[in-house]
Amino acid sequence: MRTRQETRDLIVMSVAGTELAGELDGLAQQGWRLWKAEGVDDILGLLKARPRTCFAALLDLRGADPRQAESTHLDHLVPVLTATRIGWVAGVVQKQLEQPWLRQLIHHYCHDYVTLPCASTLLGVVLGHAHGMAVLSSGDGQDQADGPDDAMIGESPAMRSMRQMLQKAAATEAPVYIAGETGTGKELAALAIHRRSARRERPFVVINCGAIPQSLLQSELFGYERGAFTGATQRKLGRIEVAHTGTLFLDEIGDLPMDSQASLLRFLQQGSIERLGGHEEIHVDVRILSATHVDLAAAVAEGRFREDLYHRLRVIELRQPPLRERGGDIALIAAHALSHHAREATRRIRGFSPCARQAMQRYAWPGNVRELFNRVRQAVVMADGPCITAQDLRLEASDLCAPETLDAARCEGERAAIERALQRNGHRLAVTARELGISRVTLYRLMARHGLRDREVAVGAIRRS
Repeated sequence: MRTRQETRDLIVMSVAGTELAGELDGLAQQGWRLWKAEGVDDILGLLKARPRTCFAALLDLRGADPRQAESTHLDHLVPVLTATRIGWVAGVVQKQLEQPWLRQLIHHYCHDYVTLPCASTLLGVVLGHAHGMAVLSSGDGQDQADGPDDAMIGESPAMRSMRQMLQKAAATEAPVYIAGETGTGKELAALAIHRRSARRERPFVVINCGAIPQSLLQSELFGYERGAFTGATQRKLGRIEVAHTGTLFLDEIGDLPMDSQASLLRFLQQGSIERLGGHEEIHVDVRILSATHVDLAAAVAEGRFREDLYHRLRVIELRQPPLRERGGDIALIAAHALSHHAREATRRIRGFSPCARQAMQRYAWPGNVRELFNRVRQAVVMADGPCITAQDLRLEASDLCAPETLDAARCEGERAAIERALQRNGHRLAVTARELGISRVTLYRLMARHGLRDREVAVGAIRRS
């Protein structure tokens, strides 16, 4: 049985009025809905008329005047070439690829190019990839809720181990204590436990113990009766009572004051609470999850946290790994953050430069996932080029931008080897050439290639002075 093809939208525009022959018929048979555009205004109007549609676009550059293109770089096309909902593919003839302006245009604004004429099957595959990238860039299908949901993304050994432990913890009713640095996603780990547990259909209530003033914390946790204090004009349920039959997540438990620690311990022991100003024992069925960036064992040793409460909360202990221990997960989370905030960009962001990827891998990430997410978000808004650089991420990039190709690595290694040999041999060229196993003429040629010849002239001048 043949499945129905998904309809995708394709914009076709020619800069010189050339016509595609049979390719468009073949694309229509593949399920593409074709939109022919005479110019930029047609495309901008289409984007406005279909605000939730993503497009692939074929830019037919055949016949483009090289002299005009060289002077303008087709600047009038930039508003649509940078639109986040369009994935561009350039159509050229082979000879055009010799023109620097065209190579630059394809590199900066297009996901791929094809030489025309082109078989419609191949063209459909290339356009399909561009359409998929446009969907990803536009953020379609992504949860646009505030805050990152990416802390659980990753396939590093640390995250695979964490997922296994979360699954085991979810199968029990025991209290779980989640340790980890600030920004590692401890709340998301707690939410993952709740969603995998038998209480998944019940409330998940969060209280940040460090964000509520001490004078209000007791009433927030346990609630109060009308008239319990000045301003208590009606009964209020506390967070513990609101979480009845569900899960209560106590974030930053290490900041809980001593008097609240005693009240919480009593609840954990008895399973019941009293509202402030009340006398009735109220039974509450709730599962307790807690987390903090504070070293609770040290806090217990220093007398800042009750030892009995510490052991009550820490029946199961999980450790959320810091980002610096998650290796390749950094690139995955960064890509997710980029797609999450793609709509905030004023131009198309194609991804991360090699320089940015190296910088992200070498940076220690003291703020962990939260810091990575925020740096990517700022870079999306502030980046000037088609790719996010280390500078856009505000990361040090001094020696992080070494080219990644094998030829570039060989070239860099060759230059470094010559420099070291020259230093070892007091910049005596004949001795250096013998040590390297090459002729003096070859050494001269290599030094000129690597820009070392002028330096040797300067060294000789200093010696003679």
